Amino acid sequence: MIEFDIYRLELEAMQEPLALLKESLHIGNLHDEISELEARAQEPDFWENVEGAQITQTRMRQLQKRVDRFHNLEREREDFLLLCELGDEEDDAEILYEIQQGVIRFRHDFEKMRLETLLTGEYDKNNAILTLHAGAGGTEAQDWVSMLYRMYNRWAEAHDFTVKELDFLDGDEAGIKSASILISGDNAYGFLRSEIGVHRLVRISPFDSSGRRHTSFASCEVIPELDDTIKIVIRMEDLRIDTYRASGKGGQHINKTDSAVRLTHIPTGCVTSCQSERSQVQNKETAMTMMKSKLFALAQAAHMEKIEDLKGNQMDIAWGSQIRSYVFCPYTMVKDHRTGYEVVDVDSVMDGELDGFINAFLSGMQIEK
Repeated sequence: MIEFDIYRLELEAMQEPLALLKESLHIGNLHDEISELEARAQEPDFWENVEGAQITQTRMRQLQKRVDRFHNLEREREDFLLLCELGDEEDDAEILYEIQQGVIRFRHDFEKMRLETLLTGEYDKNNAILTLHAGAGGTEAQDWVSMLYRMYNRWAEAHDFTVKELDFLDGDEAGIKSASILISGDNAYGFLRSEIGVHRLVRISPFDSSGRRHTSFASCEVIPELDDTIKIVIRMEDLRIDTYRASGKGGQHINKTDSAVRLTHIPTGCVTSCQSERSQVQNKETAMTMMKSKLFALAQAAHMEKIEDLKGNQMDIAWGSQIRSYVFCPYTMVKDHRTGYEVVDVDSVMDGELDGFINAFLSGMQIEK
């Protein structure tokens, strides 16, 4: 059958791209680092520093997972080449179907790993703190934030990332005014930094009895979660600390005490808040970690671009500043204005299908470099 030859030729042509991928992923170096970490884990005093030991073990798991995924790609290619020979000899339609499905999966897994090679930023491997704010549009914009909140949660679930809610402020009538979540997983920040900016929604408003079309805006801010190796000094006299009663999800205890904490860095105007923990002390610690990450990201941007002296410059959450438009009527389309990438299946995007947009953004950055 000619179909077997088509798949065989495609798989044979993947030998060179796989070799380039292996080089880009530094698989040999990863094997060496895993061996070094395993040797360190066998040392008698390894668990004397519990936090350091946990960091080492997490790093080992991450590296081993990446190496295993690449070797699985190599094995799958070899297995499907053998199946092509077997299926061609026996003219077996069932084997052809198995190869078709397997090659589709192979293409997806290869592209996913190729995408990871574009994550070359210093903090791309870190967890991400993602914050959404409603902009122009009132209740419409707050409902739009709730839709984006669901979209990013679905994307994280699909990529086996864990999500922890840090702060959540309900809308006046519906939706969400603002929300912050911690998305934890390998390269979470590297992927999600493509989402920084203003997101625009065009649809027939469910809150308008006349059925008119409305345009709403929401901003997405993404910063890397920093560990203790990054030293950021924040003077307490530069902070305003407000406590308030938490709202939204979290159980009955959440509304009984002023446990939520909001920090404002007076020199820059940066604000962080947390209400996810059970005590005010814990919320303050988390909000401080968020503040350090936010100020560090601002300092990095100011250093690289020389455009702001940490004045807390905020994006304009309104018309003309959007990075992406989501159109529900009179036609359906989601278009990224930076890359030109667009899809017509708006429902799949709202269900978390963002990889096409992320891929286009990272590929465009690689071309610019």
